[in-house]
Amino acid sequence: MTTGGTVTLEIENITNAKQMSPLTLAFLGDAVFELMVRERLIQKGNAPVNKLHKQAVKMVCAAAQAQAVQVLMPFLTEEEAAVYKRGRNTHNNVPKNADPAEYRAATGLETLFGFLHVKGDTNRVRELFEAICNHMQD
Repeated sequence: MTTGGTVTLEIENITNAKQMSPLTLAFLGDAVFELMVRERLIQKGNAPVNKLHKQAVKMVCAAAQAQAVQVLMPFLTEEEAAVYKRGRNTHNNVPKNADPAEYRAATGLETLFGFLHVKGDTNRVRELFEAICNHMQD
């Protein structure tokens, strides 16, 4: 479904986002974050696909997401911070080429984005994403 130029998913039969596995939320949050990055890059205008891909990879890699967490932490509500920490602290296999602390922070961020998406709080997702993008431009 498309609303206001943004693709949204209708998730049925999810009664409480807090009861979902953090890694399930991170799985969804990864897709939400990636889609928002791609939309933002395309809004800047046409560019060769390989250039768009390289720019997207820079924004969605674990290192960039770990930096994004540092930007967002002061702005998170208690509930959001708890969801982030739950995702960050969940046991997960870290790829060999990734820094474990960065990877855990990125998982926490993705968990938060997935949680907010399941709750239907698209305004908050957009607000947090804009804060990240504004910091990355500085």
